Parts: sequence; structure tokens; C-alpha cells
Amino acid sequence: MRIGLTGGVASGKSTVAGFLAELGAVVIDSDQLAREVVAPGSEGLERVVAAFGDEVLADDGTLDRPALGAIVFADEGRRRELEGILHPLIRARGAELERAAPPGALVVHDVPLLVETGQQGTFDAVVVVDVPVEEQVRRMVADRGWSEADARSRVAAQASREERLAAATIVVDNTGTHDDLRLRVAEVVEELRGTPRA
Repeated sequence: MRIGLTGGVASGKSTVAGFLAELGAVVIDSDQLAREVVAPGSEGLERVVAAFGDEVLADDGTLDRPALGAIVFADEGRRRELEGILHPLIRARGAELERAAPPGALVVHDVPLLVETGQQGTFDAVVVVDVPVEEQVRRMVADRGWSEADARSRVAAQASREERLAAATIVVDNTGTHDDLRLRVAEVVEELRGTPRA
């Protein structure tokens, strides 16, 4: 069964992915794949440098993520250009990993921009990790040391909370404790295992 997992920045999606993996799901992490497809010597890195210039390369030949981020988070057109390069490569690698999963596995695709890239219809179920926007901002400021303006800018660059919830088959509320979240994820796994394939 193919599950899409998403949530806004600082929603706790990565924690949920970790709990799902502990419960036996095969988790395919799009952020990890995003790093893999722009590794030194990769086609992805070559195409990003061709589009954005040598200033997005670090001295050691790796992608300078902060430099690239400064460009794409300030300009929606450039962000879409980057997504047009990376997303097909990430999806192709994810499909490869999915084919390698054991028969009958819950295969969870952890996709931060699932709704933004219109992928919700490609999964048997979509799990959305949800917290209010003010909580996202609070966590980014408190836990990551971001300014409030930077935090709000990052939230604004993603789908709205309402758009994500509209795409959800299952919602995981992450406004409680770590233990509350772990229990909710266990319920979700039971629910998913009882759901026939679409």
C-alpha cells in the first residue's frame, strides 16, 4: 500500500515518519532523496548549477544549500524552476526504492511538498501531520533559532494548512505530547493496514 505523508514545516512530520518506520513501514524520505539526487557528480547537481550558476556550489563541490535557498525562497519563479529539475529525479528514485520494498509492506513516501506538487492523487492514502500555523512559527523560532519573519516566509512558501487538510485521508494532530503522537501513529498504522487498496 502506497501512503503519502506530508505536513507543513515544523509540524513534526519527520517524527511521525520515524514512528512509522519503527512500526514496520518502509519510509522513503523525499528530503533524503533530494540530497541524493544533487550529490557531487550527479545529473541533478549538474542541472542545478547550469540553471543557477556556480555560486550555488560550495568550495568542496557540493551544493551550497543556503546559497540556493536564498535565491529560491526570494523568488517563486526560481523556486518552481528548481522544483522542475529536482522533483522528477526524486520521484524516479522513490519509485525505484518502492519496487524494492517487500510484498505487502506499507510504503510511506515522506513528501514535504506533496500537496504543492499535486501528488495527492497518486497514493492509496494521504496522511497529513497537522498543527496550527502559530505553532509552526513558535517551533521554528524556539527550536531552530529562526526569526519570526523567516519562519512566516517559509510557511507562506508552502501550501496552506487548509489545502493540506483538504488533501488528507487521515489527519494526525500534533499539538499534544510526544507520547500522544506515538499512540496516534500506532492507530493510523492499524487503520491503514485495514484499508483495502484503492
